[in-house]
Amino acid sequence: MTEFSVDEVVKLMNIYGKLAIAVAVAFVLLQFVRPGIPTKPTRAEVEAPPGVRDILENSCYSCHSDQRRLSWFDQIVPGYWLVRHDVLTAREHLNFSTLGSKPPAMQKATLYEAANVIQLGAMPLPRFLALHPDSRVTPDELATLKGYLAPWTSSPNPPASAPVGVNAKSPTSAAAVAGSTPPPVSLATAQQEFDGFPLDPAFEGWKPISFTDRGDNNTFRFVLGNDIALKAAQSGKISPWPDGARFAKIAWQQELGPDGLLLPGEFVQVELMLKDAKQYRNTDGWGWGRWRGLELKPYGNDARFVNECTGCHLPVGGNDYVYTLPITTAHVPGDEIVNNEAAALPANLPYQPLAWSAITMYVDPNAHTMSTLYGDGAAMQTVNARGTPSTATPVYLPGSVLALVTWVQRDDPHWFGARIPAVPESVEFVQVAAANKTSDYRRFTRRNLTPEQLTAAEEAKRVSFILGLPPARLP
Repeated sequence: MTEFSVDEVVKLMNIYGKLAIAVAVAFVLLQFVRPGIPTKPTRAEVEAPPGVRDILENSCYSCHSDQRRLSWFDQIVPGYWLVRHDVLTAREHLNFSTLGSKPPAMQKATLYEAANVIQLGAMPLPRFLALHPDSRVTPDELATLKGYLAPWTSSPNPPASAPVGVNAKSPTSAAAVAGSTPPPVSLATAQQEFDGFPLDPAFEGWKPISFTDRGDNNTFRFVLGNDIALKAAQSGKISPWPDGARFAKIAWQQELGPDGLLLPGEFVQVELMLKDAKQYRNTDGWGWGRWRGLELKPYGNDARFVNECTGCHLPVGGNDYVYTLPITTAHVPGDEIVNNEAAALPANLPYQPLAWSAITMYVDPNAHTMSTLYGDGAAMQTVNARGTPSTATPVYLPGSVLALVTWVQRDDPHWFGARIPAVPESVEFVQVAAANKTSDYRRFTRRNLTPEQLTAAEEAKRVSFILGLPPARLP
């Protein structure tokens, strides 16, 4: 053991004492290096009942408002710098002090996102909760927020009056009778997003990975994937998704048909994601794009668009920032990463339609089921969903096979206000016959999807229904 003399000990104490004083002085001086956190009077608060607003004020306003609500320990530098950064970033994403100036639909959409990030445990930030436990949203408070939002209580567009020549009992949506159809746009000439992210014209040929019924905004979503994404989903190698995987999420407004079914109506938008961990390392490994309306206008105007995308997808970072649960038979470790339930089609079916392309979908709100119409390669040769009137139904080639898969619905665990396919309830096949011939019809139902025999009249009615479903329209 090294022994120190009294003089050496005194010398060391003097050095450490001076260091301590220097650190203390530096700490005090740093307290004056504090850029401000702007505060403003509330201009337009979100429109919500007092009970809902109380929850938001208690758990969200510290960061997501123009009010300055810092605890004493939040004021201490260098922690203050982190707090300031979080507050300014949070305000840029969502500011409850100004949200009330937005249209009511946008306000409610924002609250849906808030409910989802709370439900997924992403907000309030865990590090914020560690020091501010009173900001935690309790299960009862989350239930209050969800109860206020109440998805599926607003009605989709009602059916339009059927003009002469349109069967009022046909499964045609209200958009089918809405008048003339504008010419299709050229996908190849669609403008890029502000950061150069392009619209991939090939998305129309990608295969479906899942489908969503969005009660929060009365829309339907096809989620399609390119070959790389499809193979990854089928093999379960999606943690992370491989480079080159591309997704297209296509949205249509729901419309209420004369028979009470909800059908795809007006095209809303297409959103694309491209996985490239190196190229997009600053945006969670993904490139993002959104094109709205039949003219496919790019959504983004500046960098805030990408921040909006990454911020929205942050709660599912554990799923490589992907909300969708792919319909697949692959088993992936963990809960609610893939949707095995919806893929549970027995091997003894005459065809396996989940590998085919999707033509359209609909929801029966009374039965709580959702159905997707698939077509084999021959059927898809005659499906033209681009630029055609919604009244137009394909004249399928003889020998074409259509499959109508109907699932029971369940809540989407990743998005409050959405429903996704669950257990298959039935699969119906129609093999198109030549002119003046009767098309072949087969139906499989019940728990194990066993064959079900219908009367000739019932079969003819189902064949007419399935062949009369118009494709969900693309721009």
